[in-house]
Amino acid sequence: MAEYRSRLGAALLLLMMLTGVLIASPPLSAQPPTDALSLESSARPGPGSVLPDPLLDFPALERRGFSTFGWIEAGLGANNWGSPFNGPVVLADRSWQGQVNQLYFATERTTETDGDGWDWGGRVDLLMGTDYVFTTARGLDAHLYPEYAIENVASWAFSKDYGLAMPQLYGDVAYNDITIRLGHCYCITGYETVPAVTNFFYTHVYSMMYQPFTLTGAIGSWKPADTLTVYAGIHDGWNNFSDPMPLQGPWAIVNQSYPGAASTAAFIGGAVFKSEDGEQSLAVIGTSGNELSPLGNLPTDGSLVGNRTLVSTVYTNTLTDRLTYVIQGDTAWQFNSALPAGNLGQQPGLAQWYSFAQWVFWKFNDRWTGGVRLEYFRDNNGYLFYVPFRNVAQANNPGYYASGFAGNFWDLTWGLNYRPSRRWVLRPELRYDWFSPNTDVTARPYGRGLGQGIGTSGDRLGQFYAGCDAIFQF
Repeated sequence: MAEYRSRLGAALLLLMMLTGVLIASPPLSAQPPTDALSLESSARPGPGSVLPDPLLDFPALERRGFSTFGWIEAGLGANNWGSPFNGPVVLADRSWQGQVNQLYFATERTTETDGDGWDWGGRVDLLMGTDYVFTTARGLDAHLYPEYAIENVASWAFSKDYGLAMPQLYGDVAYNDITIRLGHCYCITGYETVPAVTNFFYTHVYSMMYQPFTLTGAIGSWKPADTLTVYAGIHDGWNNFSDPMPLQGPWAIVNQSYPGAASTAAFIGGAVFKSEDGEQSLAVIGTSGNELSPLGNLPTDGSLVGNRTLVSTVYTNTLTDRLTYVIQGDTAWQFNSALPAGNLGQQPGLAQWYSFAQWVFWKFNDRWTGGVRLEYFRDNNGYLFYVPFRNVAQANNPGYYASGFAGNFWDLTWGLNYRPSRRWVLRPELRYDWFSPNTDVTARPYGRGLGQGIGTSGDRLGQFYAGCDAIFQF
C-alpha cells in the first residue's frame, strides 16, 4: 500500500509542477458552468471555457453553413489500492494506465430561424479512444442484444480499451420556434455529458452512467417563450439504434404477453424553465419504455421485458459572477428485472435506483476555476452496478466482472480547471468513493481483484482516487 500511496503522491506532485509551468501563459475570458441540456447544439463549451475558432478548414462545407471541429483528451488516474480498475468509476476507469479518452471529430450545421421561417441542420460525431465503449448503440457500433445480452458490446473495437463509435448522426428541421431532430443523438437527461469539453471534472457521477447515453428516434423542441422550452419525442430504447425485441432465438422474451412486449418504442419529454435574467434554470426530463433483463447466464434462459422509467431534474443557479450551484435528482425503476422475490418489501422483480448530486463552482480568476461535487446514488436491488464495466462490454468475455451491489454509493470530488489559452484546459481532481451494502456481503466494488477472475469482485468498500487530464480543442 505504501508503494501505491507514494505513486499517487508523485503523480500529484507532477501535476502541481505542470500547472506551475503553465501559469505564465496568458489568461482568457471565462464563463461559469453551462446548462448541459439543449437541442440547439452539442458543441457547447464546458465550465469556464470559450469555444475557440475551429482549426479544421473545409470551405465546401463552410459555404453550406457547416463547421468542423474537435478535441483530443488524454489523462491518467489511479486508486490507492493498486487495482487495475478504478471500481465503478467511469469513464476514466483504468488505473495507472494513461488513456487517450477522446479523439473527437464533429461536423455540424445549426438551425437559426430567429422565429421566422424554415431552416435545417444536422450533425455527425466520431469518437475514438477509451471512452468509445460507453457510447455505443446496438445495431450501429455495438452488437445486437441476442448475441451477448449486454447493451454495449462494441463492434468497432481496435482492442479491449480502444475503438471507434458514432454517438451522433442526425438531421434537424426547424420552423419558427419548433425544431425536430431525427436520427441518433445524445440523450438530453442529466447535467454531465459524454463530450469532454462540456464537463468540469475528468470523472463522472454514477447517475450519468445509469442513464441512456444515446437515443435514436425523433425529438422535438418548442420554445413558446424565452423562458420556456418544451421537449417531446419517440425513441428506440436505451442505447439502441436498430435492435428489435428478441421474440425467438437466443435470449428470447419469455413474457410476451406483457403490454408492448414486441415494441422498442419509448417516450421522452419534459421542459426547461429559465429565469428572466438567465441566471437560473430548471430542467425536468423523463423517458419511459420497455427494456430487457436476461433471466440467467445462458441464451436458452431467455429474457424478461418490463417498463423502465427515468425522471431526471436539474436545477442551475448562477449566484454571483464567481459562484455557480447545480443540483440533480434522478429516480428510475425497471419492472420484471429478473430479480428474486422479496426485494426489501417491493413488488417481486421490481428494481429501483435514485440519486442526488450537487456541484459548486467558484471562479478564482480568468484562468482558474474550482469545483466540488457530492453524489449519493442508491442501487436498491443490486440491478445496475457491474465492475469493471469495460470487461462486461467485451465479446466472448468469460465473466471477468462482478455485479449485484445492492446499497448506497457515495462520491465526493474536488477539482480545478486551469485554462492557459482558449484551446487548452488542464483538469486535476481528487475523489473519494465509498459503498454501504444493504447486508454484510463479501463482494466489494473497490480494491484488488476487480476484473482478474471469473466473477471476482474487489475487497474494499471505499477508495481514494487522483487523476488529471488535458484537453486540446481544434
